[in-house]
Amino acid sequence: MKLLLDTCVWGGAAKILSEAGHDVRWMGEMEPDPGDETVLRSAYEEGRILITLDKDFGELAIVYGRPHSGILRLVNLPGRRQGSYCLTVLERFASELSQGAILTVTADRVRIRPAD
Repeated sequence: MKLLLDTCVWGGAAKILSEAGHDVRWMGEMEPDPGDETVLRSAYEEGRILITLDKDFGELAIVYGRPHSGILRLVNLPGRRQGSYCLTVLERFASELSQGAILTVTADRVRIRPAD
C-alpha cells in the first residue's frame, strides 16, 4: 500500500512499514512541517493512506469535506509500537482504507468511519 506518515508518527515506523513491502513517505523528513492541509492534500494527490496521531485530519475530512485516500489515526500508542500496530491494521482493514475510510486505532479497539 502507498502510505504517508505524518510528522508526529515515530520515524522508525516508516522503516518497519517499508520493510514489510509498503511504499512509504514520512513527512518528518521534511523541514519545516508543511501543515495539516498540505499533508492531507499531498496524501490524496499521491493516492496514499495518511497515518497520523493528529485528530485534526479527521476534522478536515469530515467537517470541511477535504478529499483523502483513507486516514489511519493512532491514539495513545507508544512510538516503538506504532509500526507493528499499523502492519496489523493495514492487513486487516486494507479494503476499508482503500475505499477511503477513517480508522481510529487504540491498543484495544479499532473504530471505522466508512467513506461517504
